[in-house]
Amino acid sequence: MTALKQPQLDQLIMKLKQDYQKLLIEVRNEMDNTGQQHRIDLLNNEPGDSGDESMADALADMNVTQLDRHVREMRDIETALLRVKDSEFGICIDCGGDIAFNRLQAYPTAKRCLACQEKREKAYAQEGHPSL
Repeated sequence: MTALKQPQLDQLIMKLKQDYQKLLIEVRNEMDNTGQQHRIDLLNNEPGDSGDESMADALADMNVTQLDRHVREMRDIETALLRVKDSEFGICIDCGGDIAFNRLQAYPTAKRCLACQEKREKAYAQEGHPSL
């Protein structure tokens, strides 16, 4: 069982729900802006140069990347709320120990205690980086 007291848990749940709502609004706004931008592009069918096309492509990629990040954060929040429901919130998925309240305040979707997270980051620090 977690060492979180009920007021602490309530505070974290409220933060998770508020963060989720903020992300949901941001995703909806991004989706609306993407649709509007597409309509503007169709209306402005003036031929542009390759620099204009490159800039448009870069902006589109940034929008997709930002949306993807928001969706991942929303999924993390949903997972954290499921852990609350299952009485597993605040418990490290690696060692089974408690996750400190201070850590959860800073990062409410944390799945690992600080020690296990540091071990994981050290173990996987070189992942994605080719070695000779």
